Amino acid sequence: MPASVLNPLIVVPAWNEEQTVGETVREIRTATPDIPVLVVSDGSTDHTVHMAELAGARVLELPIRLGVGGAMRAGFRYAVHNGYDVAVQVDADGQHDPKQVPALLNELGDAEVVIGARFCDRGDAYRVRGPRRWAMVVLSRVLSRLTKTHLTDATSGFKATGGQALPLFAEHYPDEYLGDTVESLVIAVRAGCAVTQVPARMRPRRGGEPSHRPLKSMLYLCRAGMALALALIRQWDITPAAQKLRPVGEA
Repeated sequence: MPASVLNPLIVVPAWNEEQTVGETVREIRTATPDIPVLVVSDGSTDHTVHMAELAGARVLELPIRLGVGGAMRAGFRYAVHNGYDVAVQVDADGQHDPKQVPALLNELGDAEVVIGARFCDRGDAYRVRGPRRWAMVVLSRVLSRLTKTHLTDATSGFKATGGQALPLFAEHYPDEYLGDTVESLVIAVRAGCAVTQVPARMRPRRGGEPSHRPLKSMLYLCRAGMALALALIRQWDITPAAQKLRPVGEA
């Protein structure tokens, strides 16, 4: 589906990103001037809200920190309630290149979730090693089989969501650790939504320090395995007509 016929919203989840969010919003607005930007402040206690507003973004403030999944669910709900038919996630730290947003949008129609993949063609420049990389490989292989399409980066946060996946995520987007990437794809596929990917280039963070210490990488590996196991074990009751999706036995 051509990007020109869509009504997209760019959603930027941000927790205490005062150092980076302003520049990120300005870059998004320059790259995609016709697409509005919503910054979801995830219980930030610094000047994230002020810096985002100063850069020209709309801001949705959450009173407490919910994590990336909770912030994105709020963004999806905002999109649905305000008449948008696509939500594109762009992180506040500047690692995602907003010039690549049109490439995500162009794949919607054939798919309802489009992932910007860091390890696919242009994404090959992005390097992750050790246990973190092992976890990403295993997750991608399992989810490739589930989605029946080749995925190289199932944990990417650079995504476009449209079609039936948008209202689905507005109600049921997971907020657990890695749920916003791993379990969300399982939910989408089990609800009948198609998933695909396009190459995406990652850049260094504009602020803060990424965690690459061995102990934290091992912890990531363990938590990723638990997240995948939980996503696959859960039994979902799917009612397509009403787009209701919740674990069996949940009220």
